[in-house]
This record gives sequence, structure tokens and C-alpha cells, in this order.
Amino acid sequence: MDVVTPERWDLAIAEFREREKAEMRARDALAAARRRLPAVEVDPRLPFTAIGGGECTLADLFDGRPQLIVYHHMLRPSDDDPCEGCCLFTDNVGHLDHLEARGVTFALSSRAPVDEIEAFRARMGWQRIPWYSDPGSFAAATGVHGFQLDVLLRDGDRVLRTYSTTGRGVEALGSTWTFLDLVPYGRQETWEDTPAGRPQSEPYVWWRRHGEYTDA
Repeated sequence: MDVVTPERWDLAIAEFREREKAEMRARDALAAARRRLPAVEVDPRLPFTAIGGGECTLADLFDGRPQLIVYHHMLRPSDDDPCEGCCLFTDNVGHLDHLEARGVTFALSSRAPVDEIEAFRARMGWQRIPWYSDPGSFAAATGVHGFQLDVLLRDGDRVLRTYSTTGRGVEALGSTWTFLDLVPYGRQETWEDTPAGRPQSEPYVWWRRHGEYTDA
């Protein structure tokens, strides 16, 4: 790493900020295009089970708001090794008041039964996040084959699916990854373009559920 005078550093940062601004404008344009994507109808009667055992439907998950984000957490029935990536993503979910103020409900869904969801949610400290058991109907309707994030809109009695992403599209939504992109060593994964000599490991292998990194 080059170590330079404050004047040269100020110049380098100013030049780099212009690149950041260009990227930000490109992201703004991408978001504008996302808002104009077509939608597809999803059956609002798809069944779920809420914490506590109450039966509900996809329409109920909106909780009276017009927009819904559902993240499919890969918690399986009798899961003794819940997905570290899904847990890392969920740790990055902020206070839901901010979303709800703009008419957005956030919820998790999993194939695990509600008693196991409730126990794991308490273990991880996520009690404020709504979490539902999906018997498989929603996963089948939206093509879930692992983890996935879906965005839905309530239009009267209709439910419309407006956006979906998985892989690094989900990863980009978490502040942990965003913060790591700011620091000199980056995410320290082998796919990154980084200066020689920086620490790196294979992707994903370092991920742990919070509180378990000391066991790595």
C-alpha cells in the first residue's frame, strides 16, 4: 500500500469519489428500472403458519401494508446446522419501523415448523422479525430452491410479485458486506481483485452464525 502526503491523499480521494458518484447514479438508474418491471400474480390464499400456530395466508403477511418483502430463510425441519449465510443476512436486517413507515412489511419464511422457528428465533435474538412456516406452497409458486428474497405488492384483492433476487443480489442488501467493501482488506475472499499479499480465503467458508466465530 502506498503511503503518501496529505495533499496527494486528498487528490486521490477526490478522484475516487467521482467514480463512486458515477456508480451511485448507475444504481439509481437500476432502481428506477426495477420500479418499472412487470409484475406477475401470486395466489393471495397461499397458506402459512404464524408463530404461535395460527393459520394465515400470503395476503395476511402484508399486515395491512401495501408492500411486502419476504426472505426465504433456509431453516429446515429438525435443522441442527442452520444456514450461516441466511443467519448473517438476517442479522443485517435493521429496525423494521423504518420500512413500515413507508408502507413496507418485512417477514421471513422457512420450511421448518413454527415451534422450531420460534426456538431458533429466540436463540438468535430476532423476536422482532415476523417469521412464518411455509408448507411449500409459496416456495413452489415463487421457484425457491434455497435462499431467496421476493418483493410483493398488494393491489386490492390481488397480490403481485414485482421483484426477486438470490445469490449476491441478496448479499448486496446486508450492511456487513457493504462495510467490508469499504476497508483495505475487503471481504478477504479469493474472487476479489485486491492487492497482492492481502489475506484471502475461499468464499463463504468464514461465515458463521453470530456468537460462533470463536469456534472457527
